[in-house]
Amino acid sequence: MIEQHLSPASTPPLLQTRGITKSFGQVKALAGVSVSIARGETVAIMGPSGSGKSTLLHCLSGVLLPDQGEVVFDGQIVSALKDRPRSHLRLSRFGFVFQDGQLIPELTARENVALPLMLTGTPRGKAMNAADDMLGRLGLAELRTRRPGDMSGGQAQRTAIARALVTHPSVVFADEPSGALDQATGHEMMQILTATVAMAGASLVLVTHDINVARWCGRLLEIRDGLVHTDRRLEPIATAAEVLR
Repeated sequence: MIEQHLSPASTPPLLQTRGITKSFGQVKALAGVSVSIARGETVAIMGPSGSGKSTLLHCLSGVLLPDQGEVVFDGQIVSALKDRPRSHLRLSRFGFVFQDGQLIPELTARENVALPLMLTGTPRGKAMNAADDMLGRLGLAELRTRRPGDMSGGQAQRTAIARALVTHPSVVFADEPSGALDQATGHEMMQILTATVAMAGASLVLVTHDINVARWCGRLLEIRDGLVHTDRRLEPIATAAEVLR
């Protein structure tokens, strides 16, 4: 039986899907998924390989368009937007953290972090100052002129977190954010990620195969065969108040 998470009726969801489907050739990755995510909520998505969890993340974030159904963010139907406004939405309102960081190797840390701001029209000097400020908050001030190849895996992921948050997004999407890190570094990275997202007042949606990573969130969605199998509350490892201390 599916355990259903219910958002308060008086609070409209920040992000939701309405019966979305997505196929790749003959493979149906999503088979009619409806989920709602509240402002400031932290949600982990788990499931077996090929279950549709990454496809759901990509549809929620506007990277992929569903074949049917709608994705709605803050009252706007994301799945109805053309490429350019959808790209601008991702740059200005969403932040992304990936397993391998996906930092641009030729750029310094501060240039990588400033890039989303510059792509949305922020002058270079102002964007660089904002990047320096964000890197300082994450304890990376001394590394701001280093390139990704000169950083440890944990430092690169913290830089990726800084880049995700520099635009003050409403939602941060993380795809296996600790998958390339050892256990201790991954634990530290998740503490930093959840703390900084909480400070920003943003929602967090992450895909993981590791229940210990999922437990940093307050809610778990389990996807099987393109459908939501379980939707339940979690007792997070640390509350927002605790990680902000």
